[in-house]
Amino acid sequence: MNLEFDRIMPSLPYIMEGIPTTLKVVAVAAVIGFVLGILLSILKISRIKPLNWIADFYTSIFRGTPLVLQLMLIYFGSPQILGIQIEAFQAAFLAFGLNSAAYISEIIRGGILAVDKGQREAALALGVPYSGMMLNIILPQAIKNILPSLVNELISLTKESAVVTIIGLGDIMRRSYIVGGETYKFFEPILFAGLIYYVMVMILTILGKVIERRMRRSD
Repeated sequence: MNLEFDRIMPSLPYIMEGIPTTLKVVAVAAVIGFVLGILLSILKISRIKPLNWIADFYTSIFRGTPLVLQLMLIYFGSPQILGIQIEAFQAAFLAFGLNSAAYISEIIRGGILAVDKGQREAALALGVPYSGMMLNIILPQAIKNILPSLVNELISLTKESAVVTIIGLGDIMRRSYIVGGETYKFFEPILFAGLIYYVMVMILTILGKVIERRMRRSD
């Protein structure tokens, strides 16, 4: 064993400075993924077939290709396609948000379909508009049922955010690589980065369980 943690100790604050960057990417991507996921899930259960096809095609694209490929296409392809260079942070939350929306849409679709059809029929019979029914009656119940799955998706998003290092964004993983290059000791800083990710995931897990308990008590 040739481990020298003392050599990277002075660089630990530098690695930890990547935490806000990681959290910002995850937070913005989560909002995009959740909002777009709701929209896609509604399109998927629509009685209008072309809307079903559009949502299913979107999902197939983002679930059928690697996330790292999507990130690289947005970041490295933007100068050729759009004529401008999208910033690394913007490329990161766009790629993660669009990708996450594909998975969240399937989760929410399953939650919506699991809600008792009688409630939908009763709402329509009372003259409740479709949009009001979905936002105030169906979606709240669906989200309550799929909360564990949504938390799992957020956890996956947090861990997968490490791939933004390939576009040079100064996240936790990128900074640990830099420390490794400077000290010629890669195992130690990468292990420390792994510890940070583990702590963040555990915090999300605990928060998810707390929210789930409170929602159950409110029934």
